[in-house]
Amino acid sequence: MTPEEILPEPLLGAIRGRAAGYDLNNTFFFEDLEELTAAGYLKLFVPASDGGLGLGLEAAAQCQRRLATAAPATALAINMHLVWTGVAHVLAARGDHSLDFVLQETARGEIYAFGNSEAGNDSVLFDSKTAASPLPGGGYSFTGTKIFTSLSPAWTRLGIFGKDTLARGGEGELVHGFITRAAEGYSILDDWNTLGMRASQSNTTVLDGVEVPPERIFRKLPVGPNNDPLIFAIFACFESLLAAVYTGIGERALNVGVEAVKRRTSFKTAGRSYAQDPDIRWKVAEGAMAMDILYPQLLTVTRDVDAVVEHGQQWFPKLVGLKVNATETARRVVDLAIRVSGGSSYFRGSELERLYRDVLAGMFHPSDDESAHNTVANAWLGPLED
Repeated sequence: MTPEEILPEPLLGAIRGRAAGYDLNNTFFFEDLEELTAAGYLKLFVPASDGGLGLGLEAAAQCQRRLATAAPATALAINMHLVWTGVAHVLAARGDHSLDFVLQETARGEIYAFGNSEAGNDSVLFDSKTAASPLPGGGYSFTGTKIFTSLSPAWTRLGIFGKDTLARGGEGELVHGFITRAAEGYSILDDWNTLGMRASQSNTTVLDGVEVPPERIFRKLPVGPNNDPLIFAIFACFESLLAAVYTGIGERALNVGVEAVKRRTSFKTAGRSYAQDPDIRWKVAEGAMAMDILYPQLLTVTRDVDAVVEHGQQWFPKLVGLKVNATETARRVVDLAIRVSGGSSYFRGSELERLYRDVLAGMFHPSDDESAHNTVANAWLGPLED
């Protein structure tokens, strides 16, 4: 199925029509979620044999790009469910079936969310400020604070990780698991009041001894960078799907800007269209050329993940490079669209005003600009000498 078949115009139009209201009222996209669920959208990665759409990362990214043209915050939040289901898909394609249960539960209607981010943890997946304490029988209790937990009002499964500091002879071990909505020992703060991406309702989640039974613990990894397939799968899905969302924002901003330019007329030139203004045309062309570079990059990276292409040490530079290029390109294109659209785009409630606020969130997602450049430099030049 194509993105246009999965997200037909009537559905996309309804989602677009609600986006401004969610943003204005700082409310969760319950109606969007209901309609996307009914359309089977949350089962993009679930095999067709289990009632899903059976897509790979390339096709899923194009769907997210399309969804983001209508409602960026909805797409960003849905991303976090698709990250976990995508990770399960990517691992299975490489012979690792440790997360097959994620796809099986998604087929039954469970909604996954990503609860790994921690304030001040610039090690991201390679260390944790959350304590993971072993329990008799193989389970763990987790105590810590997770930020930017998208889908907070709706998730039924939350992926978390923490550090068992006493494991591996005192070197520590990172423990990954899932909690259910019914678990005790966690709370969700009502603290999502942000500049943009407001409908995502990415509230803070406080873990206060929440217990994960042994059957929900799916990985134990050493502290620090490592080559476990889980790390690659998370980076591949997280960075690619983020890039897809911001590509969609840039695409929408360019189209809105073009519509505005064709509609606007100049008083100074007796009503001549701004589409005939050389300076305006230059800005539109700059935005279009920037997007034309981004589209094939998104396609190539996601296609290579699906094809299990071996890029070796260049995989992570490709992934973080895609994410940074997408978020920075989208921000530049939104800015250009505002410049050619005139003062009306500065007013609260205009679509470009909302896109301008939403696109700024891109700089805060991992990998950030500094980390990404360090990753790419290390791949090409080797690490810094002591």
